[in-house]
Amino acid sequence: MPSSRIDIRRVGATRDQLGESPCWDAEAQALCWIDALVGTVHRRAPATGALSSHPLPAPLGAIAPAQGDAVVVALRHGFGRYDFGTRELTLLGDIGLSDADVRLNDGKCDAAGNFVAGTMHMNRPEGTPVRGGLYRLRPQGRVEQLADDIGFANGPCFSPDGRTLYLADSLARVIWAYDYDPDGPLSGKRCFVQTDGFDSGPDGATVDAEGFVWSVLVRAAQLARFSPTGELERLVPLPLTYPTSLCFGGPGYAQLYVTSISRSTRLEGRLPQDGGLFVVEGLPAVGLPTQRFGG
Repeated sequence: MPSSRIDIRRVGATRDQLGESPCWDAEAQALCWIDALVGTVHRRAPATGALSSHPLPAPLGAIAPAQGDAVVVALRHGFGRYDFGTRELTLLGDIGLSDADVRLNDGKCDAAGNFVAGTMHMNRPEGTPVRGGLYRLRPQGRVEQLADDIGFANGPCFSPDGRTLYLADSLARVIWAYDYDPDGPLSGKRCFVQTDGFDSGPDGATVDAEGFVWSVLVRAAQLARFSPTGELERLVPLPLTYPTSLCFGGPGYAQLYVTSISRSTRLEGRLPQDGGLFVVEGLPAVGLPTQRFGG
């Protein structure tokens, strides 16, 4: 088990406008993440410090490791596969929307190799129906809509047994939990955590090997760890203005990587390190192996 002393440090010198969607590629022993507004995919090998950056069509919503030397990508209204070796982007499917106020946002893979990603509905007048929702991309390219009532989807992640999906609606300041079947519809929607008390919406999230949910409290500059029944276990303050997302990685999945904002469409950092990539070490649990997209 990691030590009780928590250490937080910046990794490298990248400065993203909207750093998002960190994910550990165990086969490449590399961390991947995006600058969502610029449309850049970064890949860094911690063992050597080698960094490569790859321009894609902006904005990007999320990435996850895919079979081969590639990532699956949530684009504005659809999905693609980006090959690091050939630097080619192959389109896989779309969500059936071309709405300028709706775009794909955060996503993760389930244990069956599907990519689950949700949208953000921007400029939505209060009381009007949500457009978009939560979608599942099959390895064969088929896209299914799983939910249509999530206005600002963030932090999808799965319990260790894969049977519970956690999903934040950031503007509503709630993390929902669902019963999850990779071959069926969502069911059993219930409130897992309300984050009003932290004066922040929940952003990116991940689950550790003990089944605890780690959520980024973006406006509070903190990480929150919640038990499987939704009780707050701890808060970890971060030395930056607006953290965004996180993932476990590195040897034994004992390191927690955190992305951040320097200047997004709504938030602007106040510190010189804002927009950087950070690593947190000495946490009370390790992460789970990253699930890969099967296509």
